[in-house]
Amino acid sequence: MAETCDFLVIGSGIAGLSFALEASELGSVVVVTKRAASDSNTQWAQGGIAAVLDENDSFEAHIRDTLVAGAGLSHERVVEICVKEGPERIRMLDAIGARFDQAHGDSHGKTEGHADYDLHLEGGHSARRIAHAGDMTGREIERALLDAVRKKANVTLLEEHMAVDLITLAKFGGPEVCAGAYVLDVAANKVITVLSRSTVLASGGAGKVYLYTTNPDVATGDGVAMAYRAGAEIANMEFYQFHPTALFNPAAKSFLISEALRGEGAILRRLDGTPFMADYDPRKELAPRDIVARAIDHEMKRSGADHVWLDITHQPADLVRERFPGIHAECLRFGIDITTDKIPVVPAAHYMCGGVSTDLEGRTSIPGLWAIGECAHTGLHGANRLASNSLLEGVVFAHRAALALAKTGRDGDKPFPDVPDWDVGRAAASDEAVIITQSWDELRRLMWNYVGIVRNDKRLRRAARRIALLQEEIAEYYWQHFVTRDLLELRNIATVAELVVACAAARKESRGLHFTTDHPELGARLVRSVVKRGVPAHMVPLATT
Repeated sequence: MAETCDFLVIGSGIAGLSFALEASELGSVVVVTKRAASDSNTQWAQGGIAAVLDENDSFEAHIRDTLVAGAGLSHERVVEICVKEGPERIRMLDAIGARFDQAHGDSHGKTEGHADYDLHLEGGHSARRIAHAGDMTGREIERALLDAVRKKANVTLLEEHMAVDLITLAKFGGPEVCAGAYVLDVAANKVITVLSRSTVLASGGAGKVYLYTTNPDVATGDGVAMAYRAGAEIANMEFYQFHPTALFNPAAKSFLISEALRGEGAILRRLDGTPFMADYDPRKELAPRDIVARAIDHEMKRSGADHVWLDITHQPADLVRERFPGIHAECLRFGIDITTDKIPVVPAAHYMCGGVSTDLEGRTSIPGLWAIGECAHTGLHGANRLASNSLLEGVVFAHRAALALAKTGRDGDKPFPDVPDWDVGRAAASDEAVIITQSWDELRRLMWNYVGIVRNDKRLRRAARRIALLQEEIAEYYWQHFVTRDLLELRNIATVAELVVACAAARKESRGLHFTTDHPELGARLVRSVVKRGVPAHMVPLATT
């Protein structure tokens, strides 16, 4: 028998929990999260959340910085919305108990009529506007939101549950409407049916599609993959942001070294100690992430080095320990004292700028299906995300989606549709899990080698052929065996890989995060890449979205 709710939220990061908190005032909410509720990209966000909170800053400056970073593909209306609505969303987080660092004495940060925030400066920003909680901002936001959500009687948190596929009525002869999802109860090893009035994808990013990533293990692109299989429009998947500075240490699992270190004066150096960013951009270490990541990648390939150095040893040790306690402590675990030692760093996959296409309130191209946060393509980031605009986008669009749904009504008296429960067919338990491991490793490695920071047409063609073959093997395994979380994640990252390659192959220019040696020049037209199930990726003029 199906479970029912007014709102089904898939994901428990800043976007999903912010939405659930507001939607709980409108009706019943079920939040599906495939591990513990705190396991999300939000939990690992270090730097902070960008907003105009200083009297010396301005909306116009934040808008301009975002548009510059987006390399012409950011939607100006979306940028304006996020920037102007951002301060109030931070005050909401503050009000529910998120403890942001406060300014002391002459420290930076002031917002009229509210707390004085200590504000960081990060690459691409022309002013200090990054509200933070030490260097563990995401963890603090996640804590506050979870505490608030858990107090809501009509919010059900389904931990250790993973969405398998969206339920669209078109599959059963009805209209093209999303009516919920099939969900794997991991502990019980069974798939349940969850029907909802509205389904909200807030499943985060897909960093695990690459061999090296700053993302946690949950970041397997589940929302984008499910939406694509359901027939939703997906856009701009070629723009995958690589964070320039992840800790280079096999045991560290690509631990992120925050952009805020460079905001506080950290210098990127070659292995011989010479700084190099001035050779690539006049903004040096404060250039946007795509430029810094390509510079590091070029230096490593040119010299054959395994890493470069990030050096903040010239700053007072007390300041470094105070501002970056988490990074300081984590590096110490690996024998690196960042107050006296240079940090070995490499780029790593970090953030998905494309995703499920939405309007200004989070609606997708499928009625009843919404997308917010990193899995959505709102148009804010364009071809390259400005640092710390990600948490901002998640909380702003969660609020806008909740407001929009509050206006539409719940159809509370309307019966839920009659859909069949999950059918296991002839599936059986598998004793060949090594097939999943082999495909997982092969897929991530080919994405890193062929579809990484620098691409070309030949590599993309090779990647497309190999991904297609892997997908055939995965599909065969999928239909023969009971679903598991590992199998579902493999299936999803294979779909995401297909979409990244398709969108990258369609873009015959280099722009922002997409750099191809076969088309190194900036194109004359501002277009976005669009792909739907069964339709090859094509380019659409930006003005049409």
